[in-house]
Amino acid sequence: MKPAARPRAPAPCAGPVRRPAGATERSLSAAGAPNMAQMTEVSVPSAAQSGREARLGGMSDRAIAWLFISPTILLLLAINIFPLIWTIRMSLTNYKANMGWMKIRFVGIDNYVDILTDSDIWEAMQTTAHFVFWSIFFEVLLGFGLALLINRKFRGHSFWTTIILLPMMLSPAVVGNFWTFLFQPQIGLFNYVVSFFSGIDPASFQMIGDVKLAPWTIVLVDVWMWTPYVMLICLAGLRSIPDYIYEAAEVDRASAWRRFSSVTLPMVMPFLMLAVLFRGIENFKMFDMVNLLTNGGPGSLTETVSITLKRAAFEKWQTGWSSALAIILFLTVFGIANIYIKALNKVKQR
Repeated sequence: MKPAARPRAPAPCAGPVRRPAGATERSLSAAGAPNMAQMTEVSVPSAAQSGREARLGGMSDRAIAWLFISPTILLLLAINIFPLIWTIRMSLTNYKANMGWMKIRFVGIDNYVDILTDSDIWEAMQTTAHFVFWSIFFEVLLGFGLALLINRKFRGHSFWTTIILLPMMLSPAVVGNFWTFLFQPQIGLFNYVVSFFSGIDPASFQMIGDVKLAPWTIVLVDVWMWTPYVMLICLAGLRSIPDYIYEAAEVDRASAWRRFSSVTLPMVMPFLMLAVLFRGIENFKMFDMVNLLTNGGPGSLTETVSITLKRAAFEKWQTGWSSALAIILFLTVFGIANIYIKALNKVKQR
């Protein structure tokens, strides 16, 4: 009888030994490893402490903000607010800059009354209104038409856009001298171009010296220079119109005039009104180009309010009187611009 076989020991497992879930975490916790709560409690105070250390000298956020914007506020006060207050103060006196040794006398609102009852000032106002109205009219008309053409993106439209924008890149002083040369009846090119197309003798008329043509001369030069600016604003308005609106109009079989009057014009109207606002403010205070082109002549036919202000301040040295005129012009532009902006906001809300 054979003896019973002895049981064999189990073979060692070749793979990794699996531990029950949570055993590792319990062992780490038992070994003293920090849990997430302890790590959070340690990290939060360190972040807050670094944030406090990052502040400038323990200053609050509001104090830091005021520290950064205070130089800009001081600069605005020095450039805009202080001269305005000083001009108001001088407008109430008889101060003359070329007679600084004279005692300054307070005259109240006498300068304002004198200006508002002066017929020459009202004639200058009419000349300014004529220049502002007709220049803006032609600039908006031509600028919007050019924007419609450029928006079609024909071949070479980038090149022609650059050519159209060249006049507005020039300085008004350069433009004034340039057109003064062109308007010369003997050597200027403008009279010869008019003579070529109309057959009129080029020496028979002069744009700057003629009483009927001189007011339209400054309008012509301003339109030539600033029509591209209006075109850019109108072009931005045309590019902002979504294409699906035109596609919907085509589906409804709307004509080209119907699409223009019902889609294009209403959606571009805020941009047109914005261009009128910008050009109106600039043309109301136009000085350099008119001064170089006609200097208010012939006589005082093209003398705008800015020319009158310059002559009173730097030729007659009526500093107090000219300061009052400057305040009146400022209030006029400021009041009209506020009313116009309210109308512009109503158009935008439609």
